[in-house]
Amino acid sequence: MTDFCAWLVANGTSCLELLGFITGVVNVWLVTRENIWNWPIGILNALFYTVVFARSGLYSDTGLQVVYFILSCYGWWHWSRGTKDASPVVVQRASASTLVVLAALGLAIWFVLKTVTAKIPGAVMPGVDAALVAASLIAQGMMTRKLLENWVVWIVVDAAYIVVFNIRGLVVTSVLYAVFLCLAIVGLVQWTRSARRMQIQGQVQTLA
Repeated sequence: MTDFCAWLVANGTSCLELLGFITGVVNVWLVTRENIWNWPIGILNALFYTVVFARSGLYSDTGLQVVYFILSCYGWWHWSRGTKDASPVVVQRASASTLVVLAALGLAIWFVLKTVTAKIPGAVMPGVDAALVAASLIAQGMMTRKLLENWVVWIVVDAAYIVVFNIRGLVVTSVLYAVFLCLAIVGLVQWTRSARRMQIQGQVQTLA
């Protein structure tokens, strides 16, 4: 195992990045299936990438993994707990007012992160990094609440991250985000169908 990790390092990656790749793919695939086990896998993924990004100078992304860890714990609790009336958490569309609030929150997070990380020695692309982190936080928060539009945000974020990680030499992570991009498209299709089914069921129950 040590020799294999050494070989990975010699070829521009690491065991931690590989483990992050594997847990990341499994995590997002499970989310597209609305499977609650995505959350514990997501917790492992956040731990692996906390170290990977810290070593690469992507400090906003390092902090993002810490928040992912917290949000994954919350998502696991929320999905298992259900709603206040003990019914399962279902996919729903975000209201216009919710989207406006989330957009404003995202801008505020971006400004704060950009201002702080730009002052840290060795920070790489702090403005871009902060923008992607802010969008990722919003998308992850939306995911914990099963808001359909989270996938739209992820599609944009994943496409941008492919470029960023290529620039930083994190080739394996760049490939991972290409997989994420494909899975986000699948997730958008799957969750749209799920939301439509719930809407039809609601209409049927109302008519009954």
